[in-house]
Order: sequence, then structure tokens, then C-alpha cells
Amino acid sequence: MNIPQSPFDMSGRRVLVTGGGTGLGERFARTLAAAGATVILAARRADRLGQAAAAIRAAGGEAHCVSMDVASAASVAEAFAAVAALGPLDVLVNNAGTAADKPLLDIGEDEWDRVMDANLKGAWLVARAAATMMIASGTGGAIVNIASILGSAVQQRTGPYGAAKAGLLQLTRAMALEWARHGIRVNAIAPGYYRTDMAADFLDSAAGGQLLKRIPQRRLGDPGDLDGAILLLASGASAYMTGSVVTVDGGLSLAVV
Repeated sequence: MNIPQSPFDMSGRRVLVTGGGTGLGERFARTLAAAGATVILAARRADRLGQAAAAIRAAGGEAHCVSMDVASAASVAEAFAAVAALGPLDVLVNNAGTAADKPLLDIGEDEWDRVMDANLKGAWLVARAAATMMIASGTGGAIVNIASILGSAVQQRTGPYGAAKAGLLQLTRAMALEWARHGIRVNAIAPGYYRTDMAADFLDSAAGGQLLKRIPQRRLGDPGDLDGAILLLASGASAYMTGSVVTVDGGLSLAVV
């Protein structure tokens, strides 16, 4: 009797994860590697990338590292030349990003640009390079943009981050529409609040304590809570999904107090 292969199996697929050395990106890479994928971790900090890749290899997975500053077109091009040497790319997890915890009146132009470049311009640069590679290979692929519930909800002191993530949600739909004819699916995950290095200061503040009371499940997200969403959108299980947004926020976007 032939047993059907799991639709979530990632064996034989190459996956690039930006921001793959820390936080949610590292978890995405570990999850996809455990499902059989060869993962390529990209970020600016080589030391953290090496540690993350070593942990994946120690667990029996296959992992590679490339240096990449997503906000630099030249850096992205150089990184993709290294990726191409490993073979065709099947999946991109567009995860790299940053934030600024300041009111809009206090944000400087340089800080605004830094947040927008990493979260929106960078996502476009990397997705464009990945799509170009996928089109050239003729096999299509999947792109998963990591957005945020702040792309549709509003919170104080996160203006540029929220604006960038709102733009990323619209960009996801535009990419999905334009690239479907090439066999490329583009979807997004909108996480709520997870305890990562980037969010730690806010979550440990008084405002963070108040936020916890507004989450219907009354807890922060654990990175493992995103395993199902990343496996769904990166694998063949989502073969008929494109332009979709999967929200994983413990119900926070329901606006229940």
C-alpha cells in the first residue's frame, strides 16, 4: 500500500530565511529543517548565524549561512550569488526587521528610514531577488512575508514599524497577483506579541503588562506557536493559497478587553 507523503514534508527543498540567526527567524529555520528542508540563514551578524546553523546541524538538519543586509541592494545581490551556488531556491521566509520605540514626534528621519528600509524596502529587495531566481529555474516557489498585527492595528510608539508592516501586507497581495503566473505563491504571517529580543523592552514595561491583559488567551506567544503557520505556507499544504494572511496572535486583534 502506498502511503501518501505528508503535504507538510519539506524534503528536497531549499529555504532562505532572512533574520535567521535570532528570534522568530531562528525558530522558522529550525522548524523547516526538522521537516526536511535545507535551510540557508541570512543576516548581518555572522556569529549568531553560525551558532544557529550549528544547532540545526547538531539536530540532524542541513544548514548554510550567508551574510546579508536586506536594506542594501548590493548586499542582497552578493548574498543571492552565494545562494545560487547551493542550487535553486524553493522558499523564501522574509523575516528580517527592526523597530523603534518612540512617539512619532520624536522619531528622526534617519531612524524612520532605518525602520522602513529593514521592514519594507528590504522585504521587497529580497523578494524580488528570490522571485527572479525562482522564475529563472522554472519551478516556481513560495514566499512567506513575516508581517505583524500592527500592520492593521494601531499602537502608540510604533508608528514607522506599523506603517512598514501595513505596506508589507499590501506588497504581499501585489506580489501574489503579479507572480502567480510564474508559479510563485506569496502569503504572509501576522504574528502578535512574542517574547523576542526585539520586543523584550516593551514587554517588560508597564505598557507591556497592560497588553497582556488584552490578549484573550492571556499569554504571550511562544515561538513554537508559529510552527504550524510557517509549515503551512512554506509547504505544498498551501498549494491553493496566495495573497493570504495568517494571523497568529492569541486573539489580540479581536480587540477584546
